[in-house]
Amino acid sequence: MPKRIDALIRPRWMLAVEPRVAISEGLSLAIDAGRILAIVPDGESRARFAPDAVHERPEHVLMPGLVNAHCHAGMALFRGFADDLPLGRWLSERIWPAESRLIKEEFVADGTRLAAAEMLLGGITCFSDMYYFPDVVAEVASEVGLRAVVGMIALEVATPWAATVDEYIAKGLEVHDRYRKDKLITTTFAPHAPYSVADSTLKRIRQLADELDVPIHIHLHETAREIEESVATTGHRPLARLESLGLVTSALIGVHATQLDADEIDKLAAAKAHIVHCPRSNLKLASGACPVAALQRAGVNVALGTDGAASNNRLDIWSELELAALFGKHVAGDATAVSAETVLQMATINGARALGLDAETGSLAPGKAADLVCVELGGPTQLPVLNPISQLAYSASREQVTDVWVAGEHLVAKRELTRIDVAALNAVARSWTDRIGRA
Repeated sequence: MPKRIDALIRPRWMLAVEPRVAISEGLSLAIDAGRILAIVPDGESRARFAPDAVHERPEHVLMPGLVNAHCHAGMALFRGFADDLPLGRWLSERIWPAESRLIKEEFVADGTRLAAAEMLLGGITCFSDMYYFPDVVAEVASEVGLRAVVGMIALEVATPWAATVDEYIAKGLEVHDRYRKDKLITTTFAPHAPYSVADSTLKRIRQLADELDVPIHIHLHETAREIEESVATTGHRPLARLESLGLVTSALIGVHATQLDADEIDKLAAAKAHIVHCPRSNLKLASGACPVAALQRAGVNVALGTDGAASNNRLDIWSELELAALFGKHVAGDATAVSAETVLQMATINGARALGLDAETGSLAPGKAADLVCVELGGPTQLPVLNPISQLAYSASREQVTDVWVAGEHLVAKRELTRIDVAALNAVARSWTDRIGRA
């Protein structure tokens, strides 16, 4: 007798991203209890399973959900607020003053909910966040059903979230403890950057990260100015300073990494550290170019992130993966570098691996969480489909995403959000226009 299951998806194509990127046809994917139960030939699926729901997707690729490995979700409300400025001025003249006046739980909740809607509609099923009020970020992610890795942020200066280093760490640990057994929410330590966090704080975080087996998520080598100021004030480049403090390990998630020399790339590879590439933000802020091809040749795991909507201005991994391929070729001076296959892995399994979630998500495999995306490759912008892998990397966009599942729940169905009231969300976002404009 056929086994009763929650759902069966029958796409035209199915994308594998490990051990290598490959496209298959004639397969169905069975979902039950939030997990991928089986991937079997279409004919076999009809005999083996009695699904409560069948999703026929005849012009679609079924692929793993996208992983946004670096985001400031609450900053979605700052979209368009501080454009066309270099990072230093962007922070000191616009973002930090506005945050000092506006940041509170309501702002972070409303911004994160807006970001979650945008990310889900674009096929992002997991995001790693670094922002104030991580407890609120976790609550909103749980509310909308999105997988989230919330950052236990740390700074040396007082903010609306915490007044002292002790308070940052204590409140972060409360969030970690609250979600320790949650199926969707995990945590990282998130010291903001080497230039904004003292040695003593970094040492303390390293010790706690070792004890709790939690990654450390930090902005790193984002601009040439950061390097110059670090050398002037400490005598060391930031990565060397982190290495001296014991932070350059497999737990390190370094974000941006636009200023790396060959020796630093080798050190990251030897430590099995991870890098998150945010190409749109880096280009918009003229921060520099992450040497993706060189990192990958050395064996460094490179994932993709959007950064925040204040510096991007999209939370769109499709635009990041296409730009990562194009910009990566330009930086390497090699048209074969950072291939379509490579960026699809960066957007999925590499992100999951960086966040320590590769056993749970990031690829299509029985037993993993059913974090899935259907991408339609039909119509004038996509036809003919001669190579679906190339199509996904160089032609498709978030507009082609039709369906999204997280832990087996159908959160985007035929391009409609199923858990989020879009009209109410839009009304709240509009209400912030005047409030932010006065900041």
